[in-house]
Amino acid sequence: MAERPAPRVFTIDVVSDVVCPWCYIGKRRLAAALARLARRHGDVDFQVSWHPFQLNPDLPAGGVDRRQYLEDKFGGPERAAAIYARVREAGTGVGIPFAFERIERQPNTLDAHRLVSWAQRQGPADALIEALFRACFLDGRYLGDRATLATIAGEAGFDAESARAMLAGDEGIENVRALDARVRELGVTGVPFFIFDNRVAVAGAQEPEALIEAIEEALAAPVDAA
Repeated sequence: MAERPAPRVFTIDVVSDVVCPWCYIGKRRLAAALARLARRHGDVDFQVSWHPFQLNPDLPAGGVDRRQYLEDKFGGPERAAAIYARVREAGTGVGIPFAFERIERQPNTLDAHRLVSWAQRQGPADALIEALFRACFLDGRYLGDRATLATIAGEAGFDAESARAMLAGDEGIENVRALDARVRELGVTGVPFFIFDNRVAVAGAQEPEALIEAIEEALAAPVDAA
């Protein structure tokens, strides 16, 4: 009996930040797109990797008061509420009941990105990414606290003590900063940003149909076109 050919590996690189609500929406829309594509392309292995982009890289390590953050970024909580109304509506469409009012402090996300990078060296990090988004936007947990990050890692199936030990040191700091700088040099100015098989790029939390179209385009491209 002839052996079945190995599945085609199709890479999906997602540039995002764990405090970006549109990135959470984009993650859910990508999952919906991939679920549909899996039925069409059973011979394709879709592999998702996450890459850092700090929306607020200049925030202090200890973060800032959320109200002050909204004041500085949007002109106050009232203006932020108007802007977030559209985000809430989009979130409802993908099963995300955003609870922005629970967020008390806006974190610097360097440590969160270090944690994601650490997790991805062990395998897929989808569960951790989902857990971080949920912790921030549904539960209002502070992602600038290393103990909290380690606990979330444990909840996502990783070893919490190993995560805590990693975060206590400097591992990954320069790598995250270098990767963040690199994507900006490549022209990424906002997130989420998707790169499909190094062939097709999509900016923004597009609907699943748009993501499917881009992925199909990348799948149809000659293998040597990358």
